[in-house]
Amino acid sequence: MEHINLNPSVAATTVVDRPPMDVGAPRLEAVWARHQDEVRAAQRLRYEVFAGEMGAQLAPWPGAPAGHDVDRFDDACEHLIARTVETAHAPSQVVGTYRLLTPTAAQRMGQLYSDDEFDLSRLNALRPRLAELGRSCVAPDWRTGGAILMLWSSLAQFMVRNGLEVVIGCASIPMRDGGHSAASLWQQLRHSHLADDKLRVTPRLALPVDDLRGDLPVEAPPLIKGYLKCGGQVLGAPAWDPDFGTADLPMMLDMARMPGAYRRRFLAD
Repeated sequence: MEHINLNPSVAATTVVDRPPMDVGAPRLEAVWARHQDEVRAAQRLRYEVFAGEMGAQLAPWPGAPAGHDVDRFDDACEHLIARTVETAHAPSQVVGTYRLLTPTAAQRMGQLYSDDEFDLSRLNALRPRLAELGRSCVAPDWRTGGAILMLWSSLAQFMVRNGLEVVIGCASIPMRDGGHSAASLWQQLRHSHLADDKLRVTPRLALPVDDLRGDLPVEAPPLIKGYLKCGGQVLGAPAWDPDFGTADLPMMLDMARMPGAYRRRFLAD
């Protein structure tokens, strides 16, 4: 079994909690993947959600098994998974995942994933202490909050443990309506949560927001809500990802801006 190389400062993090609704349902744990089979389980879930549920056109990766979402960043990333705790009656099942690219790994890759979607030059000074989140997804039956909060708690602990101060990522908005909801959400957030001009980024393939409706009463997806509640900011207008069929909002969270209540919740011993 192939081992995934982790940075020496990365410890396995396990948090056990009950699912939100059914007290008789499996318990969850959040762990950092240490072996290839754990990464493969995360990639299978990603494929099920992105390709099977969202209809994303995922390019096959050389050597990757069918039914897995794999790209060139996976080997450089740390993979966090939320999974059910194995019992005598049921095997463990991965129900949520995030991947994280550290500054050192980004330097080895020569870029962040988000560099392909946005001009991030205004963030260059932050790169030595900036981590990137991506490929986040949760299985349909576990989207009521518990799995997401568990993942975020482990991510926050990782950031603090490794001396990282800023996290960025692309938060996706489905474009099943042609992009009108995404444009309307951007119009809302640009007035309430837009970062200072010195941190603004520019999409390489911009969603044509000026040609779309911007007045729809839309609600932010759970991931974006999570960013905003934790003190996150929007870094600029959304990019259009034709392969995933989404509008991607560039988001940033400075750990120093996280409200005290969330710091205590995520970083409690």
